[in-house]
Formats: sequence, structure tokens, C-alpha cells
Amino acid sequence: MTHQDHQDPYRLGAPQAVPTAAPGSGDGPDAVSRGDVLRTLLWAVVVLSAVTNMALSFTGAATALHLASGVVTVLAAGTLVVRGLRGRR
Repeated sequence: MTHQDHQDPYRLGAPQAVPTAAPGSGDGPDAVSRGDVLRTLLWAVVVLSAVTNMALSFTGAATALHLASGVVTVLAAGTLVVRGLRGRR
């Protein structure tokens, strides 16, 4: 391997062509992983359950409904935290 074969990603200069995957292969740099989908769904659950809990507070709903939406919020947020911490290893 010569010095010219090694490309420094931090070197300033002309941009290098990046090889792309064949269209429709699903493994390219723009492919969405299951982890990304799950993280998006968990965030949606956190936001929706928190908004639901807030709406229930304004309407004066039963305590059981507050607890149910709070538990859903805590479980989804806790899952996001655990996945985030595991991803750092």
C-alpha cells in the first residue's frame, strides 16, 4: 500500500467519490435499520403517552387512566435509555 492509496478522511481537498450500493439492495448507506425504526416508534410512544397524560390532567379523568399513560411513558422512555446505554458499549 503506497501513500497515495491511503485516503485521509480529514484531509482538505477535492471530494472523493463514494461507492454506492445497487438500487433496491436495502444494504446501502441510506438503508433504515430495525433499530432506527424501533427508536422512532419508541419516541412516538413517549410523546403520545405524555401528551395523553397531560390531556387527561386537563380533563380531570380517572386516576387509573393517568397511571396507565404514565406507565406507558416510563416504560418507553426507560427502553430508550437502556438501548442508548447498550449502544455505547
